Amino acid sequence: MRDTVALIPDRQWGALRVFWLGLIASAMMLMMALQAQAQGRPDSFADLADQISPSVVNITTSTTVAARTGPDPIIPEGSPFEEFFREFQDRNRTPDGRGDRPRRSSALGSGFVISEDGYIVTNNHVIESADEINIEFFSGETLAATVVGTDPNTDIALLKVESEIPLPFVRFGDSDAARVGDWVIAMGNPLGQGFSVSAGIVSARGRALAGSYDDYIQTDAAINRGNSGGPLFNLQGEVVGVNTAILSPTGGSIGIGFSMASNVVTRVVNQLQEFGETRRGWLGVRIQDVTDDLAEAMGLEEAAGALVSDVPEGPGKEAGILQGDVILSFDGTDVADTRALVRQVGNTEVGKAVRVTVWREGETETLLVTLGRREDAESVRPAAQTIEPEEPEAPAEMMGLTLSPLTDELRSELAVPAGENGLVVVEVDNASEAFDKGLRAGDLITEAGWQQVEAASDLTDRIEEAREAGRTSLLLVVRRGDDKRFVALSLE
Repeated sequence: MRDTVALIPDRQWGALRVFWLGLIASAMMLMMALQAQAQGRPDSFADLADQISPSVVNITTSTTVAARTGPDPIIPEGSPFEEFFREFQDRNRTPDGRGDRPRRSSALGSGFVISEDGYIVTNNHVIESADEINIEFFSGETLAATVVGTDPNTDIALLKVESEIPLPFVRFGDSDAARVGDWVIAMGNPLGQGFSVSAGIVSARGRALAGSYDDYIQTDAAINRGNSGGPLFNLQGEVVGVNTAILSPTGGSIGIGFSMASNVVTRVVNQLQEFGETRRGWLGVRIQDVTDDLAEAMGLEEAAGALVSDVPEGPGKEAGILQGDVILSFDGTDVADTRALVRQVGNTEVGKAVRVTVWREGETETLLVTLGRREDAESVRPAAQTIEPEEPEAPAEMMGLTLSPLTDELRSELAVPAGENGLVVVEVDNASEAFDKGLRAGDLITEAGWQQVEAASDLTDRIEEAREAGRTSLLLVVRRGDDKRFVALSLE
């Protein structure tokens, strides 16, 4: 009995201790949750808006539209609109009566100041072709701006205004640190309504629309026409994106907006500020993604890297890169796909010697490439070349393709340069694998199984060799216009 009586207080104390410990833990968890909620979602964005608003600007552009020349539209005599149209035409006529008067067209956009001496960032499409650019500040002051430089590839433009006093400005943040779910606010001039703020979150990262250097932050913060060129801020008041585009069936915000990532913008702005133009690295190769069927046809363990489909004259060719190489790493960074490689090369300074690791015939090889400048390469056009005559052969059918040797007539029609030979795709069976993988009439098959083909018998030999080697597909090199790519077709 004594033992039993002695145990009762201990049990009560133990239960009481567990209760209080649980209560304290719950309170601490609640406090942490409230603190996290307060940090992640402020009660108001007003303080932040007050801080950054003076650096955000409205942009108004004016463009002269050329006068229309030519005959007037025919208006049926006696039409009820005849008098109206005549009056309208007379009012807009030039003094000599030969055409319409030139007229002015205006457009609106947004931007933001990045330095106290008056540098302003906006979208290229906001100021493109503008004769006059006026900047309206939050204070109501208006200043004229000049264009320092533009980059259509990222749709970024850098402007400059002259001010007698230092201007309030904002700094760029690290867009790579932005996480899906982070709060962001967009500022600008939506639909010409003046300074406006909208809030949302980062909906997605790394979005691509149409450009080679695209790296967009997707957000559900309201972005409308007129917001173009405006900043996307994080909660620290740093610019993490430049509002550029919306996805909408109506032209209005439906919660899918895109801002060019600040880490892309800063590189462009720095070059525009220093040179007045962009200077991107150029490797000098044409590339395509490594798909699963291409990896199997080439004996690769995984579909990764960038497959070199062509090597024109340039840094890559000089360094020894070959058609059919798979670029696995560039300047010490693994290459995920073609888009990643284009961005890596473009972000590297012109003239830098970089190490490029390629997979070639089952082994890796590292090459040293001195990068050229992409803008210079894009301005060069190949000269016309002499066409050499070829002996005609009868068309042949295989793998869902009707193939013809490259005759003089076809070479001229397809603009195939001298020295390039192959089999012309005359027709493609719509139900074939070749059609599904994009082959079309007019394509030129230059290689099969890593060997050149000029006659149907060459392709037949490559098919038999692949089957004897135990391959289930055959790798083709297909030329269309100036572009080459690899296509793997099944041998079954």
